[in-house]
Amino acid sequence: MQFKFTIIIPIYNEEYNLKRLEDELQAFTQSSEIATKVLFINDGSTDESQANIESICNRNTGFGFLLFDNNYGLSAALKAGFDYTDTELVGYIDADLQTSPKDFSLLLEHINEYDLVTGVRTNRNDVLIKKIASKIANSIRRAFTKDGMDDTGCPLKIIKTEYAKRIPMFRGLHRFLPAMILLQGGTIKQIPIQHFPRIAGTSKFGIGNRLLGPILDCFAYLWMKKKSINYKVSKQQL
Repeated sequence: MQFKFTIIIPIYNEEYNLKRLEDELQAFTQSSEIATKVLFINDGSTDESQANIESICNRNTGFGFLLFDNNYGLSAALKAGFDYTDTELVGYIDADLQTSPKDFSLLLEHINEYDLVTGVRTNRNDVLIKKIASKIANSIRRAFTKDGMDDTGCPLKIIKTEYAKRIPMFRGLHRFLPAMILLQGGTIKQIPIQHFPRIAGTSKFGIGNRLLGPILDCFAYLWMKKKSINYKVSKQQL
């Protein structure tokens, strides 16, 4: 089978979500009009996540994993996923299933016309403090980046792989993926998607890394925007 789409799933201590995640991924990959593979990135989990991941990959064609030797964070997991992806499209979803793999179909409808398509979480099922922190952080990011995105932290995205591999990732930059596509001269679109409450496991983000961290990261983005380099080759002989 010639796969065209890779779904990256960062994992950190999500053992109680993995069976349900497997079921939902199976449902999507079997019904999707585009041949899809799955790549779990185990970000140094200390629970039984790795044993569960290996079992899932052993019984599902097109499912694979990378295991980090330590916990490096979400940006590192995404960077590794982009580096190891060999399909023309790459997507990203969190393991907590607060967003659904089924909604990748909504994003795929637009990826031919755009270089990144991201979800916008409607009717968010989060605690109030989490909603407030995200709303403030998104407003600040939008003011810095001028990307027009309402929910850059939404963990459901599809990117053309050629653009994803050119993103100079560093810690915290996962919050700026749409802006980084714009820096390359690419095009972006946001699509409303479903949002669900977390059923198992615990959130890895608090007020510090949901609000204070992103504010500091905005200054890193501005530096990168000032120093960014883009070029297009019009003719070549190699």
